[in-house]
Amino acid sequence: MTSPPAGPGRARQSLVYRAGVLGHRPAVPTDSAELEARARAQMSPRAWAYVAGGAGEGATMRANREAFDRWRILPRMGAGHVDRDLSVDLLGRTLPTPLLLAPIGAAALAHRDSDLHIGRAAAATGVPYVLSNQGCSPMEEVVAVMGDSPRWFQLYWSTDEPLVDSLLRRAEASGAEAVVVTLDTTMLGWRPQDLNLGSLPFSQGIGIAQYTSDPRFREVVRERVAAAAAGGGKADVQVTLGALRSLLSISREHPGRTRANLRSPEPRAAVETFLDIYSNPGLTWDTLATVKRRTSLPVLAKGVLHPDDARRAVEAGMDGIVVSNHGGRQVDGAVASLDALPGVREAVGPDLPVLLDSGVRTGSDVVKAIALGATAVLLGRSYVYGLALAGADGVRDVVANVVAELDLTLGLSGVGSVRDLSPDLLVPAP
Repeated sequence: MTSPPAGPGRARQSLVYRAGVLGHRPAVPTDSAELEARARAQMSPRAWAYVAGGAGEGATMRANREAFDRWRILPRMGAGHVDRDLSVDLLGRTLPTPLLLAPIGAAALAHRDSDLHIGRAAAATGVPYVLSNQGCSPMEEVVAVMGDSPRWFQLYWSTDEPLVDSLLRRAEASGAEAVVVTLDTTMLGWRPQDLNLGSLPFSQGIGIAQYTSDPRFREVVRERVAAAAAGGGKADVQVTLGALRSLLSISREHPGRTRANLRSPEPRAAVETFLDIYSNPGLTWDTLATVKRRTSLPVLAKGVLHPDDARRAVEAGMDGIVVSNHGGRQVDGAVASLDALPGVREAVGPDLPVLLDSGVRTGSDVVKAIALGATAVLLGRSYVYGLALAGADGVRDVVANVVAELDLTLGLSGVGSVRDLSPDLLVPAP
């Protein structure tokens, strides 16, 4: 009897090629270009605009990919590594790979019950899932399908401070192992793809489930409804087919029965309240520093690109940094995350966890990011494309493909462990 393939790379290849003998091709493409194309064909124009779109003319999105292309891997031969160690140590836990699933808001645009599917895939692969503050299912429902699989929680800092505390308490109770505070979205960037369609999922009630399931948020909504009723005024709403569709969407997404929600003022008030208070343009480093006395969980600052901001985050007590430009969705013409990574790593020293987000598509991307100083990386749009194609199985397949290529790239480059990666493996592109 032959031995099984050594490592996830050869195992994945064997699985695909054996299926090919029977005439089966992968339901989820193994290359990023075809994955994106197939997902686009599957998704609605509104979903595609939100998931794939970026800020302005898309310069930052392009820069994220160009930054990876500016580095070349210089393989070494004769190392003899039959097995590769893909594990990393992060915040007291040893993870099987250096991958995490990034928080993606309003993913139900790509697939119904999106967060539950993503949670199941994360549990199946052992990859931590950073639950989005703009999720489409309450965090409690998502962790119920994840079992003991690791999960983090992303926090958008609301203008309502009691809501911040309530979300942190729920994250702790849900078994989150860390909180990721997103700093770069104190307001939405200029996103023409969404603007040209007049499409904001949150205004349709999509992506606000963490809020409508939150006791503090519901309290604020009830107060607003009561104040409006006491005032005796009615909103001047233009009745159009679009308005009726929006009302139906809001009522379907809100907790409770759709028919009852159609007659209730609360679902519409919840959307209006969310749009008013979900983010805080006045967020400062001093405000951020208060989070360390408001939760017992490790806290990472997400959206850091400048070395001085990385130092400020450390001074504010952050337990880690996520180098990110929000996938190119906030500032058009911003620096690529990978380009910012070495400076941030130098600013905070060798020991603080530094994660990279934005532009990661492949296993070789992961190699480059870690070689340049990342502790781990966050995978974003790619797994949503897999979600659109095949639900939880699609997310699982995308993760498995990235891990397989990571494993093979290490082996073929003469590297036996993710922990051995360093800038010495890379050379600038000519």
